[in-house]
Amino acid sequence: MKKTVFKTLAALVILLIVFFIIVESIIIMEGRNMTKEKVDYVIILGARLYGSIPSPSLLERLKAAKEYLLKNEDVKVVVSGGQGVNEDIPEAFAMRKYLMENGIEDSRILIEDKSTSTFENLKMSLEKIKEVDDRENIKVLIATNRYHVFRARFLAKRLGMIPFGLPAEIPPTTVIKSYIREFFAVIKSFLFDRV
Repeated sequence: MKKTVFKTLAALVILLIVFFIIVESIIIMEGRNMTKEKVDYVIILGARLYGSIPSPSLLERLKAAKEYLLKNEDVKVVVSGGQGVNEDIPEAFAMRKYLMENGIEDSRILIEDKSTSTFENLKMSLEKIKEVDDRENIKVLIATNRYHVFRARFLAKRLGMIPFGLPAEIPPTTVIKSYIREFFAVIKSFLFDRV
């Protein structure tokens, strides 16, 4: 009896490890894909502020988006993020400020400042886009850190967008923690983040 229980537990542990490796491999591969596709909008997903200063993760997202927007002057951008605990302003306001200080005209920036999760970022950003653009099949480029691209694209597809990733670097001090946490976030989003 004990042998059977041990074998069953060992098999379950092996299955979980294999599942973890498969999901992490997909997350890593998606974070390396760069697109040359012409898009309608860039969506920058929010991340923590320190007071009103972008965290290193958010700063990387902003840098990647800024470079793209400077090269593609006809593309508008949605800055997406509400105000979290210990944040002095909504993330979207800090993101807008950064972009304007780095050569992106205010007229190109749409502000979504209420969201508190990746799913809300994307859902509310699409709502902001729909306020000014009634086209179907909107193509979006999602600026986020490499570990986050797979889940962001998956959720954007679920919401009806045609999404591509704009992978930003991950601050070195958070790489391992970010990838492990993202594994669980992917499972949660797959099961619960629905329209």
